[in-house]
Amino acid sequence: MTATAIRLLLVDDDPLVRAGLSLMLGGAADIEIVGEAGDGGEAEALAARTRPDVVLMDIRMPAVDGLTATERLRARPDAPQVVVLTTFHADEQVLRALRAGAAGFVLKDTPPAEILDAVRRVAAGDPVLSPTVTRQLMAHAAGTPAGTRRSRARERVAALNEREREVAVAVGRGLANADIAAALYMSVATVKTHVSRILAKLDLDNRVQLALLAHDAGLLEGTEDGDGH
Repeated sequence: MTATAIRLLLVDDDPLVRAGLSLMLGGAADIEIVGEAGDGGEAEALAARTRPDVVLMDIRMPAVDGLTATERLRARPDAPQVVVLTTFHADEQVLRALRAGAAGFVLKDTPPAEILDAVRRVAAGDPVLSPTVTRQLMAHAAGTPAGTRRSRARERVAALNEREREVAVAVGRGLANADIAAALYMSVATVKTHVSRILAKLDLDNRVQLALLAHDAGLLEGTEDGDGH
């Protein structure tokens, strides 16, 4: 175990899934599994005691489900990053978990190496949504009621200046910092500064929430539904 090991909490109501995840992830030198929970309520209590860096969270559980637990964990002052475990690419519960502050999601049939990579990336502050998955989420979100949400989202993004809006759109399209830097002719460091400033300005936890807000506000639909830029 390294001195800077990622503290990981596993949450799933199926003991076999937890055992499999523990076996897969616990062997990594940079991962320390600090606890296992069978439902969201137990996860909250364990998180308070063990202070994990990352929580791998099943959504569908009895008693306190993963969505409720994610909302509560992300509201804590010492909030851990949350990666949602799901059997579906894009459904309403996944979207709600992401809006609540989850840093991304992985499918339960994802190869072990990719789940491990997701945990490491989230611990490092990177989202775990590929551009393909981001597009799937946006397509799914497009089918949800938009009226009030769109109005609120537009009010919030009105606080951004033009350059920040360009960065927000790029994040919403699932681009990594290096790709945004190339597209907008700025350094990666400047992109990071813009993203941090945007998140602070809009009171958001991470890039995933920014992507969803950009979608809700209509920023990803082209100039015909934007502000004329």
